[in-house]
Order: sequence, then C-alpha cells, then structure tokens
Amino acid sequence: MTLSSDAPRTETRFLYTGQSLTRSPIQLPGTACTIVPRVSLANLTSFRVGGPAEWYVAPRSIEEMQASLAWAQARSLPITLLGAGSNLLVGDRGILGLTIATRHLRHSQFNEDGIITASAGEPLARLAWRSAKRGWRGLEWAVGIPGSLGGSVVMNAGAHRSCIADRLLEAVVLNPDGTLECVTPEELCFSYRTSSLQGDKRLVVEATLQLQPGGDREEVMAQTNRNLQHRKKTQPYHLPSCGSVFRNPKPHPAGWLIEQLGLKGYQIGGAQVAHRHANFILNCDRAKARDILQLIHHVQEKVEHHWSLTLHPEVKLIGEF
Repeated sequence: MTLSSDAPRTETRFLYTGQSLTRSPIQLPGTACTIVPRVSLANLTSFRVGGPAEWYVAPRSIEEMQASLAWAQARSLPITLLGAGSNLLVGDRGILGLTIATRHLRHSQFNEDGIITASAGEPLARLAWRSAKRGWRGLEWAVGIPGSLGGSVVMNAGAHRSCIADRLLEAVVLNPDGTLECVTPEELCFSYRTSSLQGDKRLVVEATLQLQPGGDREEVMAQTNRNLQHRKKTQPYHLPSCGSVFRNPKPHPAGWLIEQLGLKGYQIGGAQVAHRHANFILNCDRAKARDILQLIHHVQEKVEHHWSLTLHPEVKLIGEF
C-alpha cells in the first residue's frame, strides 16, 4: 500500500525552486540511513511498472523515519509512503519528492492474550500465518493479502467478509511535525476499503491488533490454508497485478459487471483484463503505467454506459503519468 501526501501531477520536472539539491546519495546525520536519488520503483511494486522516485529512503526504525521526514520537510519536498507496493499504480515518469519505504520496518510482538503489535512494514500474510500457528483466530482471511500492515490500516484491507477494522486496537502515526500519536479505530473512521488516513499526511508506523487466542491450532491453520487456496484458484497470481482494481459496488461485484460486458482478455498495450477474474488487470507483456491507466478508464466507461454505475478504483494512482 502507498500513501502520498500530494495528488498525482501531469508535468514531469525533477526540479524544485529554493534550496538546491545535489544528485548524490545523502547520509542522514546520526543514522545509518541513506537517501538515494532516482531509484526505480518498478521492481518495488506488484504491478512491476512505474518510473523513479526522485529521492528514496528505506529506514529501519521509527527514529530514522522521523529523520527522513525532517529532511524532506526542510526542503519542502512532498512525501510518499511506500509499503509492499501492492494496490498502487506508479506513473511512468516517477514520483517527485521523497519516497519513504517501510520494507525494513518489520518488528512484531505476540502477547499471550492475543495481542499483536507490529511495525508498518510487516507483511500481513506473514502475520496471518504466524497467528494461525499459535491457534489464534482473526486473521485467517488475510493470508492472501499481498500488502503490508501499515498500508492495510490505511485502506482497511479485507477479504472473506472480514477486514483490519475488525481487529485493530490502535495505530501509531507519525505526524508532519515529527511527533508520534496513537489513534483509535473510531478516530480512523473506517469504512469499506478506506479510512481517514487516505489523503492524510500522517504516516502509519505501527499497529496493534486483537485476535482470539486459544483456538485449535490445526483447525485455524486449515482454515487459513483453505482461504489461500481459494484465492489462488479464483484470482490470477501468475502475472504482475495490483489485486482487485475496483471497489465492489452493490448489488453485484465489480468483476461480475465487467465479465458480463465481455471484457475478459481485453488488452491495451501490455495491460490485460484477466481471464480468471475480471476485476484484475495484468501486466502481461511489459506494460507501461499508461497502458494500465487507459485500460482502467476503458472499463469504467463501458460499465458506466451499460450499467449506469461508476466503478471507483481501489488501486491508488500516484506519481507523474
């Protein structure tokens, strides 16, 4: 998941007025953290597309995140938080400002009372398996979610009629001024695949979940595995994608609406509506971000024309298209 503090722009210019910036790696004082210029994001996203980050950093602690944030703010640079790189589409021309990746923030703690406290970069699927092996119920649904915990909180990730909001006790966010704040589910105003953190400048650094301990270990693991196998059978995992592209409207899911229009297999450039699940768009032949974006718009137009429904993207669009 990705959270950007600035909306996508259409003009490409890796240039800022004011304090000039070098184009060499920058070591943050007092840390082991290096800010690197012009880092390609294609290999850091599940779509395997997208241009470079103007500046990129992957802190290993909250303190390094605070230092990275302060560095960007001192130079009036926009900030983008990059989690597992799923559920997003990065523009071909890249992202201006500083991209902060949480991939190395992977601390987690399991307490005996079923409470998990984990850093933003922890893969949600790994937390699901570790919980199942303890016989803890509550994350069986999450085993097939490719995102990180932080991004899952921001977008209220879910599957099998369950979601993060059902299990969250609190989240720790990094405010723009560098301070840390605990927020409750009520303050996050969760709803279907969204929260008040979307479009917000606060960055999730940690979350605490409440699960149900004391279950039968073999039974919980079996249910977790059934959920994973179901996703593998019904969703395409053989090619790069972002997962579900559109939110499900009522009364019919987005995939059904798209399939009824005969759009399975429809292709623009290297981007294709998946045959196995019509709410997936695949990078099947060295697609560009613009191919995927055009295909998203094409599907929206066809559904709007035939069904008089607007499909709202679940995938987040960031960067320069």
